[in-house]
Amino acid sequence: MTIAIHVSGDAKTAVETHVPQLVRDLVASGITGLDPALWGPEAESEASKRLGWTEAVAVSRPLVPRIHELREQLLAKGVNHFVLAGMGGSSLAPEVITNTAGVELTILDSTDPDQVRAAVSDRLETSALVVSSKSGSTLETDSQRRTYEHAFREAGIDPAERIVVVTDPGSPLEASAREAGYTVFNADPNVGGRYSALTAFGLVPSGLAGVDIDELLDEAEAIQLNLSADDDENFGLILGAAIGGTSPFRDKLGIVSDGTHIKGFADWAEQLIAESTGKDGKGILPVVLDTHSPELTENLPDVQIVRLVDDANHHHLREQHPGEILISGSLGAMMLTWEYAVAVAGRLIGINPFDQPDVESAKAAARGLLDQRPEPVAPAFVADGIEVRGTDEVLEGVTTLDGAIARLIELVPADGYIAVQAYVDRLELPQLAETRDALAATSKRPVTFGWGPRFLHSTGQYHKGGPAIGVFLQITSVPREDLEIPDRPFTYGQLIQAQAAGDANVLHEHGRPVLRLNLTDSGAVEALLNVVR
Repeated sequence: MTIAIHVSGDAKTAVETHVPQLVRDLVASGITGLDPALWGPEAESEASKRLGWTEAVAVSRPLVPRIHELREQLLAKGVNHFVLAGMGGSSLAPEVITNTAGVELTILDSTDPDQVRAAVSDRLETSALVVSSKSGSTLETDSQRRTYEHAFREAGIDPAERIVVVTDPGSPLEASAREAGYTVFNADPNVGGRYSALTAFGLVPSGLAGVDIDELLDEAEAIQLNLSADDDENFGLILGAAIGGTSPFRDKLGIVSDGTHIKGFADWAEQLIAESTGKDGKGILPVVLDTHSPELTENLPDVQIVRLVDDANHHHLREQHPGEILISGSLGAMMLTWEYAVAVAGRLIGINPFDQPDVESAKAAARGLLDQRPEPVAPAFVADGIEVRGTDEVLEGVTTLDGAIARLIELVPADGYIAVQAYVDRLELPQLAETRDALAATSKRPVTFGWGPRFLHSTGQYHKGGPAIGVFLQITSVPREDLEIPDRPFTYGQLIQAQAAGDANVLHEHGRPVLRLNLTDSGAVEALLNVVR
């Protein structure tokens, strides 16, 4: 069997309580049969056009030979470096697929000018760019496409020979791409971005980079019969009940990976869970952990732990981790199982897992700031090269960085969490991720960490639409050098600052406490880490 799952504690009780009813309600066969009524009448309209992922294996098979053929053509021309411009599910799925396969794919899901410049200047002569956007209007991806088009032309390279587009049929991007002579792959329009791992969005960049995507589809196909059966042994029903049906409800899911066989799966699962369930004041907060994270020893009553383990360790770990969910399996099987499970969890929670009503708010706020170009809000104070801003409840009476961090932690509700949002060059400043464990150890509460702006297309939905129990630490930086966006009236530096400020404004409008730290020099990074450690 391609999946093995073990549940105990509250998760086991949830499975015993809910799975028999899910079987009686024919939920598994209903999902497979594209029944949009499973999530209630209000969700029916959206669900009716978002269940195509259940057919992804069959729909995607014809793409495989075309992807292989294009890869061979590019390799024959000396093109052997592949870059993906995409956001949210469009980048996170190829990232885990290629990392797990040990294949190189440069992921460009940032608007930080330094990170964009580093990508474009890396082996441009032998690079091809995959532009992935469901709507074709994603501002980040459009900007990255423009930059590569300009760079290719400057290098004497015809962009039509190097740019591949993945988009929905009929999107504005499809029309412009075909007019420009780009190679276009159409994705299934009846699949939302976060459910698109086994569609063209996951397969085209991964296959071009050299992944055996036939094997990935085989792995998913091997689990389809189990996932479609109205049966107590259905892994999608079991996992869905375990994460969405505990009583009292454990509304935070700590995802721990052993890191030995599937690389980065927790990051992909994070966006699937958060964007699907975080709305109407409800949801499951996914918290990506490592094997030594503080949350694992705190025994927090609102956190359910799930461990992603390899097959060899599955049985051995059962006795060591009571109360946790242990799951193992091949990547393709895991992706499809988690997609079913999150759809099931949505039914148990009572939300529509296929819409994302709050994602657009931060985008609109960023666009407004780009149009208006207001003067930056003056910092409340500056400490060790860090400009400190924030909402009133965080900064009232506070004059030191230590005091601001301490106040933010004080504001975390008993059932709350801290979200760290780093709008920086993640390749140059990976050490900022250390703030996650440090804040978790100090606060004794779950802490999430997201690189901006990519998290806006995933966990950003949960931040606004989920339970109002989060406090937010936003980190920005001053780039070494700004970068123009061809044929745009704003730069990458202005864009990423507008995205950060826009998101902070929307969070504030939703009553969320926000502390904003702008790092103005290289010493500021170490100063921040010294404060939170």
